[in-house]
Amino acid sequence: MGPFEIAALAIIGGIGLSAFKVYHDNKGKAGSAELDQLRAEQEKLKQRIATLESIVTDKSYQLKEQINRL
Repeated sequence: MGPFEIAALAIIGGIGLSAFKVYHDNKGKAGSAELDQLRAEQEKLKQRIATLESIVTDKSYQLKEQINRL
């Protein structure tokens, strides 16, 4: 292997390594719009869960369920 081949491999390896670093740094980042959308959806789901919990723990709902089981 000649000196030119070694130099070419070093240059290609350096470019590949820097590209991998950029890819790895940006891999986990989501866009702010997408992140805001996911947070809004999460808040809606939390509200729905709270509503369902209040319905299920309501005594009249439990009484209706017991009556329906009979």
